[in-house]
Formats: sequence, structure tokens, C-alpha cells
Amino acid sequence: MKLGLGLYRRLLTEDNFKFAEQAGVTHIVAHLVDYFRDATISSGDHGSGWGSCEGDRLWTYEELKSLVDTLRSHKLELAAIENFSPAFWADVLLDGPKRAEQMEGMKRLIRDAGRAGVPCFGYAFNITGVWGWTRGPFARGGAMSVGFRASMIDPESPIPDGMVWNMRYRAGDGKSVMASIQPEELWGRFERFLAEIMPVAEEAGVVLAAHPDDPPMERLRRQPRLITHPERFDRMIAAAPSPSNRIELCLGTMQEMKTGDIYAAVRKYAAANRIGYIHFRNVSGKVPEYNETFVDEGDIDMGEIVAILDEAGYEGVLIPDHTPDLHCSAPWHAGMGFALGYMRALIQERERGRGRMRAPAALKRSA
Repeated sequence: MKLGLGLYRRLLTEDNFKFAEQAGVTHIVAHLVDYFRDATISSGDHGSGWGSCEGDRLWTYEELKSLVDTLRSHKLELAAIENFSPAFWADVLLDGPKRAEQMEGMKRLIRDAGRAGVPCFGYAFNITGVWGWTRGPFARGGAMSVGFRASMIDPESPIPDGMVWNMRYRAGDGKSVMASIQPEELWGRFERFLAEIMPVAEEAGVVLAAHPDDPPMERLRRQPRLITHPERFDRMIAAAPSPSNRIELCLGTMQEMKTGDIYAAVRKYAAANRIGYIHFRNVSGKVPEYNETFVDEGDIDMGEIVAILDEAGYEGVLIPDHTPDLHCSAPWHAGMGFALGYMRALIQERERGRGRMRAPAALKRSA
């Protein structure tokens, strides 16, 4: 198993590369979508969002190769790029008039990624995106974290015209809202996407790893959600049984689901080599109410998860997902540092038990 770290675009800096190396990280999951840019959405748009992605253009081969090379110059490898800009594929998600054009763009992006050395894209095929969270002192000691309370929001709040995946991809009229669709219609769009994109991904040597719906509500904002139970991944895989069709296994989201055995699901998909990479996050509770916790205090036995992965021969990347902030002058770094240290210890414990742990250099010299 490999220890990774997720970095948003604004965090892809020299200082954070050094932080990663010092924490024992070998792989980076990069978010290139500029979340929260122009994030003030007017009340006439029926609620807030993550900002605008209007005008986003497909990432080029040169940009992707530069990212891969920059990380390697800091002794780091790119594990994945997480999430496509909604502007790249809004009409694929919505079955809109530009669908064919956008699918050609997505295929070009995957081919360029393969040439540049990008091994994987994480993505989520849903319309609503991540929505409804609130921040509060939900973790141990009152640490600021993320929670979901369906009773404190309007889960049926409509999506404004011109928005998808909680971002504005084009100007709206300020009045219209997105029409609701049925689950089978969304499944049809997803399966059509998989059928068209997976042959390209396989040829390019790129894995596409689907994230489960977070929060895993069956409906949110008048739209269906697809991957809200572990077994729903079986339908996704059956729709395109390519080795490039894998899961972005988010432990927190899987635990938030109303049904399903997280340990059985991890064992099943790890043994089948269907995991692209893993979000190593712990939570307490399930939908419609849960909190994100420190990695060592939630409902998941994370040591058992690592043991299952090790027994299945999983050799991929684990990254801490969003972590609670520690009360200090650098809350994000402290929270991530705590999670990385815990994860590294769990991995090393398994490696030591199997005799794979390499002796520190100082011990080798004294032998």
C-alpha cells in the first residue's frame, strides 16, 4: 500500500510538496478544478454553490505533463486527478445538446492524460454533486469538521438553471430550475458514458474511478442519486467490465450509507482489483445524519480495513480525505499530519507483520 495526499490546485505548492515528503507521502491526488472561485451565488439562484467554472477549458497534454514532471522533481508521483470540471461534461451529465461535442473532448482529455503519465481520474457521475454539508465542532475536542443534517436543510431545494455538480457552468436565467428525472434515466446516461469512454481509457492506460454519491441520499435536490449502496457498484462494473472501470473507494461515504457491510465491500472490490484509490476517512452516524471524525474515532475500524486490503494484496494508494482541523496556527496541515501519521503506522504494522518492513538506514549501518 502507498501513502498519498490530496491537494487542491491552490495547495500544489513547493511548501506542500515538502510537507508531503516529510510525512512519508509518495503519491499525490491533484484537484485541478478551481473550486470556490467566484463562490458568491445570488439568492435568486435558489442557494449557494461552489462557484463558477464557466469558461474552463480542457486541460492540455502540456499542462498534465508539467504536473507529472513537477511532482517527480519533488520525489512524488501523481496517483490521480480528482474530478472533471463540470464545464467539460455538463451536457454528458444532463444529456444536453452539446453532449456529442463534450464526449469527444473527454476522450481527447483521456488520451492526453495517458500520454502525459496520468494513471487515473477520479469522478462522480451525479447531477447534484456534494451538497448539504455544514461545518461545526463535530469531532473530538470540538474540532471543526463536516456534518450532514437532512433535517436542517431542504433536501428538495431545486437546482438553478445553469448549475450542475454544485457549480455554475453557464449563465442561468435566474428563474428556471432543473427538471427532475427518474433514476433509470440517470443510469442510462451513466451506462452510455461508460460504454463510450472505457474503450478509450483502456487503450490510453488510464483508470476511471467512480466515487459513490456523497451524501448517499437516494434523492437530493429533486434528482436521483446512483451509488448510494455498495452493491450499486456491481451494476456500474457490469455496464463496462474493462479493467479501467474502477471505484474511487471513499470509506467515509460507504459508511454513511444506510445499508451494506463496509468490510465485505472492501474485501470484495479489493480482491477483484476494482479499486482505483482510496479515501481513508472515518465518520460517525449514517444518512440522514452523520459527522466526519478524526480517522481514529469514528464507526469504522480502520485497522481492520488496512488488514483486509493487505490480505487482498492491494498495492494502490490511500489518501486522507477531508480531516477535522486541529486547533493551532496551521489547522489543515496539523489535521492532515495527524491522519497521515496514523495511516502510515497502520500500513507499517501490516508490513512488519508480513516481514516486508525494511530496516531503517541507521540500523543497517550498525549491523
